[in-house]
This record gives sequence, C-alpha cells and structure tokens, in this order.
Amino acid sequence: MELVGVRVEMPSNTPIVLLQENEGERRMLPIFIGQHEAKAIARELEGVSTERPMTHDLVRDLLVVLAATLEKVVITDLRDKTFFAEMHLVQGDTTQIISCRPSDAVAIAVRTQAPLFAAPHVVEAAGFLPEDGTLADGDDNEASEEVLDEFREFIDNVNPEDFMGGS
Repeated sequence: MELVGVRVEMPSNTPIVLLQENEGERRMLPIFIGQHEAKAIARELEGVSTERPMTHDLVRDLLVVLAATLEKVVITDLRDKTFFAEMHLVQGDTTQIISCRPSDAVAIAVRTQAPLFAAPHVVEAAGFLPEDGTLADGDDNEASEEVLDEFREFIDNVNPEDFMGGS
C-alpha cells in the first residue's frame, strides 16, 4: 500500500488516513483516525519537527537504540467497524509481531520508511476504486485532484461511524 496522505472529512471534521494499493486495481482504503495521530502523520510527511520528541518519534528512537527494525506494517482486519494492524519488528534473528492501532502503526512507519500492507479481505471490505481509474501517484497533481474528488464523493456517502474505533 502507498500512503496517499491524511485528509479531513467534512462536515464532521474527521481525519482519515488514505492508503492506495501499489498494484492491481489500485483501490483506495480510507481509515478514520484520531486528531493526534493525523497530526503526527501529517507533520512527518511535511517534514515538520517538534521541539521535543512526540510519542511516535520516541518509538522510532527506541527501535534505533534497541537495534530493531520495523520490517512492515500490516492492516490485518476489519471487525465490527474497527481496523486492526500489526507491526512486524525484527531484532537480530528474531521477529516480533505486535498488535496495534493502524493510525499508530502508520505514524511509526512514515518515520522509519517501513512498507505498508493491507490484507486482501480488508481492502475488499473497505476499499474503493475511483470511478475513472485515476491513480494518486503524486507526480500528476491534476490526476491526484481527480482521485481526491472521487474520494470526497465516496466520503459523502459513508458515515464516520462505519469505521470509528479503529484508529
């Protein structure tokens, strides 16, 4: 999955992290998240640093000190309108899988450049394909705007409660 960015769904002012498949149909996966996590992800994407390390920065720094690597983040499930994720950490020859909220996992992944994945059944259940097939590749601002317009149309027809609790 590719992290397209963090957006705010209006009029509820609810932040959403938007992922898109790297291959295949290139479906988009919107995950409603909390305000703090949205700010943490957006700050990192924009290269804005804080005077003191925030929680996700602290986790990144702990990984470095412990000689561990965030190998990948996987959005594993969607149950009862709640998304679930795992962080796959590697330290030496040992891999640990840690259950976490997708929003925290994405915030840490952007800080460590770890790849993002989503289980096929999650994308099938909550993903959508932009109607015109436009891709959000970041190299074409006009195409990205078209994808965002499609995403806004999708958001207009979904209730935040459909995905709440999985941030």
